[in-house]
Amino acid sequence: MSNPSLLENGVSVSRKRTALKVNGAALASLSFQSLGIIYSDIGTSPLYVLNGIWPSSGPVPSKEDVIGGISAIIWSLTLLPLIKYVIVSLKFGTTEGEGGSFALYQGLYPPDDKDDADRTLTGESYIKSTLSTSSRLKQALRAPLLVWCLLGTALTMADGVFTPAVSVTSAVGGIAVAKSSVENQIVPISIALLVVLFLFQQFGTGRLAFAFAPIAFVWFLLLIGTGIYNITTYPGIFRALDPSRAILLFVRTRDYDLLAGILLAVTGCEAVFANLGQFNAASIRLSFCCFVYPGLVLAYLGQGARLIVDGENVIQNAFYKSIPGSENGPLYWIVFVVAIFATFVASQALITATFSLFQQVVNMKSFPSLRMYYTSETVMGQVYIPAVNWTLMIITVIIVAVFNNLASLTNAYGFAVATVMFSTSLLLAVQMVYVKRWPLVIAVAYFLVFGFLDGLFWGAALKKVPHGAWVPLMIGLILMIFMVFWTWSKGLEDAFDGAKRQNLRHFITKEDKAPIGKVDGSQEIMEEEKEQEAVESTYYYVPTQNFSSKDEGLEIEKRELIRIPTMAVFHKFTGGRGVPHTFVGFIRQWPALPQVLVFLSVSMFPIARVAPENRYVVVKTRSREGCYGVTYNIGFREHFDVNVNELVEVLCNLEMQYDPKDCERTIAKIKAVSSHATHIVPHYHVVSKKVDAGYLTFVVNWVRKYLIEEIYRRLTTMFPETANWLTSADEIIHVGVNATI
Repeated sequence: MSNPSLLENGVSVSRKRTALKVNGAALASLSFQSLGIIYSDIGTSPLYVLNGIWPSSGPVPSKEDVIGGISAIIWSLTLLPLIKYVIVSLKFGTTEGEGGSFALYQGLYPPDDKDDADRTLTGESYIKSTLSTSSRLKQALRAPLLVWCLLGTALTMADGVFTPAVSVTSAVGGIAVAKSSVENQIVPISIALLVVLFLFQQFGTGRLAFAFAPIAFVWFLLLIGTGIYNITTYPGIFRALDPSRAILLFVRTRDYDLLAGILLAVTGCEAVFANLGQFNAASIRLSFCCFVYPGLVLAYLGQGARLIVDGENVIQNAFYKSIPGSENGPLYWIVFVVAIFATFVASQALITATFSLFQQVVNMKSFPSLRMYYTSETVMGQVYIPAVNWTLMIITVIIVAVFNNLASLTNAYGFAVATVMFSTSLLLAVQMVYVKRWPLVIAVAYFLVFGFLDGLFWGAALKKVPHGAWVPLMIGLILMIFMVFWTWSKGLEDAFDGAKRQNLRHFITKEDKAPIGKVDGSQEIMEEEKEQEAVESTYYYVPTQNFSSKDEGLEIEKRELIRIPTMAVFHKFTGGRGVPHTFVGFIRQWPALPQVLVFLSVSMFPIARVAPENRYVVVKTRSREGCYGVTYNIGFREHFDVNVNELVEVLCNLEMQYDPKDCERTIAKIKAVSSHATHIVPHYHVVSKKVDAGYLTFVVNWVRKYLIEEIYRRLTTMFPETANWLTSADEIIHVGVNATI
């Protein structure tokens, strides 16, 4: 019998987090905020794209080459950010509203839903497997797709290092255009600004969005204004809207490397998808289609027009030299100052996306538990992760210091973006077939078109690996290998925990003693003695490792348990029926049974805070006195803190509903022992099991043992599940369990 709960009955709020849905003014506000978080990476690309295609040290391109280059930029923006990401990809977010490579994998292989099974301590669970050929193929692809999407996720995280480095350095470089004497100070100034940016992260996405959105808004207005003015200097630049001009550029020059520079125009498009959890699809589409995309097109057309008219001068710095007016004029410095702030916002796009991606991989147990701070009262996806923030800051500062000029940085930049774009295209095509159930021909056509485009950019970026692109590739590969390792190790541990889960009735048995009456003339039993004797039961536990319903009726060795006047809360870190292996190990090491046993699992709700009356959902195990299955409901902005007094009140109310007439004694017992409540959690001492690998058995077992016992075991000690608990360490017992995995 469970405790009545608005949450349980589905009246208050759904158990599942769902994509954010807003309309009207709220949608307009969210769209405005998205300017300050999502688009400034792609929005600050005009700072360095043209010089990425035609370096300042090279010759001035011809008029037709400029028109062809601008055409390639515009159509790349149209096909990739606009069509692929904003129109198509945003349809493939998870039911929780998350986006990115890992979210696509979650869509293909969603985690099991949590239900009342977590509170069921008795009963058997059965898994029926009747997979079709299509489903078997999908399962066969699970491991390769996981590795592929983790690579995409890791490279997006690596991009979170290079975006701040490239954006801020390119903006600060504008000083050297007007004041050449400070050219040697660009690197230290950039580092100082980056440190300030990372220090501000603790204030949260919401506050930063409100601060940065007006800056981004002004930045795009300046791009539109200067773009329109510059177009008037050569209106023929509109010929760049003809896609054939882009094709003719490559036919004429046969310079495949130009694509590496054009790729810089679409960097940040993956952040549009990865930041979906911070906002929603409607707000992103509205802001991009109505403001960002037109602004970028006009900015590039304007820069192209100025490059045609005044090539010798503009080629030195295509962005700053194309600002109308003199180099020391008021408009120049206005644009410079706004550009500095805009690059802050650009950096914010990938930093925020990195936080969101780490939240996903931690929740899917592909990364160790990290302390997270939820910074919004309404949007569950807005998080701040201190460990990630400071690590990003350190690596970014090192990158800026090592790659001490913009040309070296842009060489390293872009490869990660191209790889992630190709990864996304592949995962989207698979999702079209297996999740959306679209015809196979649509998925194949989609992949052929966008996979081809992504492949072109990836090939061009690949040529930059020896010139600096190996750095994000190395960072991404290290992260991917670690996440694959953690997913594998954690999966083995959870599988061990699930396999060792026990049916409470099979592990703990009970024998009631018959009341011994007080024989006198009337054969009466005093009421007080009857109460005492009626509850006298002897409890036993089964010392053997496994016992199931198949063994019922057999003679099984049993050992007696002593019930002690205390309350124990056993925490279940994995879902499923039965009691956790922690309880089994605890009883076998210390054969005593607390009078009140609580088996507690946690359910996080997609709301900031859960009302106290909905905090605990309880199921009483009738066949074993004093045993309760409890779900601890928590909001995403609340700290983990099991309040024993609140829990005891819920247990007492449940007993009153269960047995209104004779509940006084049980309630008195619960309250008496609750002052000695202890939290019990597992501490798995993982040991690698022997596997048979033929001729490679020795090598495989040695590597396996080293990974599990020397690396994973140490990391689980460094990143415990209880790290975010507010419960005092004095109240927590860690039960050591040998886990052969």
